[in-house]
Amino acid sequence: MDINDLRDEIIAQSGANPNKCMRCGKCSATCPSYDDMEYHPHEFVYMVETGEIGPLLKSESLYKCLSCFACVERCPRGVEPANIIETIRNAALREKGGNRMSAEDLVSKLDPDLPQQAIVSAFRKYKK
Repeated sequence: MDINDLRDEIIAQSGANPNKCMRCGKCSATCPSYDDMEYHPHEFVYMVETGEIGPLLKSESLYKCLSCFACVERCPRGVEPANIIETIRNAALREKGGNRMSAEDLVSKLDPDLPQQAIVSAFRKYKK
């Protein structure tokens, strides 16, 4: 698939408009996973806007996003970075042909200090 076609597909599937982004960084500033991410919410938006999707498809940041939608709430322009991240994650999973890990794998990664939101988010990232 051509990179421009993939860009257009991600924009259409996410329902987000990266062109509305004014790069204020509020989405990244509110992200609870910011310190663990290689690419931050505002960078996802910018990279989709410019068509640099290849690195995003290979990034671990796709799986660090908690899908908490704090970035969506904080965005003054309604860009919806979380929707873009989820759409790219789904594209990466389709490209690989399956889930990143199984639900059974998650049990071994549980930590008593892990926020419940992270656990729920992890289960949202698997197909049924």
